[in-house]
Amino acid sequence: MYDQHIIYPASLRNTAEGGNVTGFSLGARLPYYRGQPLSVVEDVAVTVDGNKVAREQVRFSVRGKTWSLDQLEEATTERWEFGEVADILVAHPGGLSTGQHQVSVAVQLRISYLPWSSVTTCTRQEALAE
Repeated sequence: MYDQHIIYPASLRNTAEGGNVTGFSLGARLPYYRGQPLSVVEDVAVTVDGNKVAREQVRFSVRGKTWSLDQLEEATTERWEFGEVADILVAHPGGLSTGQHQVSVAVQLRISYLPWSSVTTCTRQEALAE
């Protein structure tokens, strides 16, 4: 139900540090009907143009704080609220080329009253923002 809304429209852009393009980022919304502690976010898998990004290259950022996906497990007092746009940061030297890219984001959540992890995926064409 929320799968089509995970990737925030027109949020794909390259990121830079010290004048060098170091990767790319995109906005993502929680695929669940209420906010959740970050510790229940088990995975955020990113695929661009058919190439899966290694988990170690992905960072999650919300309200000015950034975590590796492994660090999210310990973020028990931080939350990702419904409708809030988090930044998914990907280390990718040189970033992405200008133009359209097929982007897929799969968010895996551990919901307290479900005996399994919930995986929700959104795939869409996104133009790299200038």
